[in-house]
Amino acid sequence: MSGNDGRGGLLGWYVPTGRIRRSDWWLRYVLLIGLFGLMASVVDAQWFPDSHPRFEDRPGSVDVADVLWFFPEEGGPVTALVALVLAVPNVAATVTRLHDRDHSAWWLLWSLLPGIGWLVLLITCGFLGTQPHPNRYGPPPR
Repeated sequence: MSGNDGRGGLLGWYVPTGRIRRSDWWLRYVLLIGLFGLMASVVDAQWFPDSHPRFEDRPGSVDVADVLWFFPEEGGPVTALVALVLAVPNVAATVTRLHDRDHSAWWLLWSLLPGIGWLVLLITCGFLGTQPHPNRYGPPPR
């Protein structure tokens, strides 16, 4: 393997070659990116409260969605900055996961199809296992 074995942590995120296992993709990329996004959203809610909708902004709407509302319709500046910084590692991780399934990076174009595209990528990257044999992107990850 001439690239990412999924063990680089934050400093080894951008390695656009090689393969990573499904568990590494979930734990080292999806989970961390989700946590960073959550932290950025909390910081935005505290530092920039005007960028988040408030309950009184939606009159007559008191339901479970309002009580559990956390993520903004439009993120604040910290959320936008975190999204920009994490865009490259997110794409690189998804590409190396696709490589593990012996698919090219062109499969990212599935994300352009509303609904079904993201579902195809989620199933391919998140639920289908590692190919046990070498493929055109390298040997199986350790």
